[in-house]
Amino acid sequence: MTVHSDRHSDLPTVVVRCHGERTYGFSPANTALLVIDMQKDFFADETGACANPMHTIVPSVVALVDVARRLGCRVIHTREGYNSELSDVTAYRRFLGYVGRPGPLGRFLIRGEPGHDFLDELRPLPNETVIDKSGFSAFYESALGDQLRAADVDHLILCGVTTECCVHSTLRDAVDRGYWCLTVADCCASCDPGLHDAALSLIAQGDHLFGWACDLADAKAAAAALGS
Repeated sequence: MTVHSDRHSDLPTVVVRCHGERTYGFSPANTALLVIDMQKDFFADETGACANPMHTIVPSVVALVDVARRLGCRVIHTREGYNSELSDVTAYRRFLGYVGRPGPLGRFLIRGEPGHDFLDELRPLPNETVIDKSGFSAFYESALGDQLRAADVDHLILCGVTTECCVHSTLRDAVDRGYWCLTVADCCASCDPGLHDAALSLIAQGDHLFGWACDLADAKAAAAALGS
């Protein structure tokens, strides 16, 4: 089954082969790629080097961003972070204790600290949107929803970290808001491969309750078929 909004039927459609013998269609003019939380803090080991096993997806995410740019999709980069006084940290998140803990790249997820910044390979272009958020979902207390509506975007492609947390939180929020969502499986990662696999399996349950999933090779093939 190929899905795209009828109101965009006069625009070029990219058709991506997806898991479960499904296909996902989208018009680049009305589609955004969400690059979720590709920040140094999430990839650094105890020395500050990018040696975390999740780092293996970085070349794939770079390639996916390149595909989206060539197709003419909007590219939106999200970044989880909190102010230095922790006044935007909820009581429960403060209880969890991860925000602001000392680390090799400064206080973890504190805006302005070196680790809060994007990986060098995935720095946004000057014309690309950065969404700063103080929660797991990219929609949480951010301007993302307003910006997507203003741009007439109704299809979202998701990648980034971690699959079971910020990616899935954003995906579920997006589905509730009516977006048609495609998650690129091998452009997402978790520190626990089992959680990564479980999060991907949830997308397909309930007759694909949370949209579609594909691999980077499928996205590349779809772009090539369109001549991009």
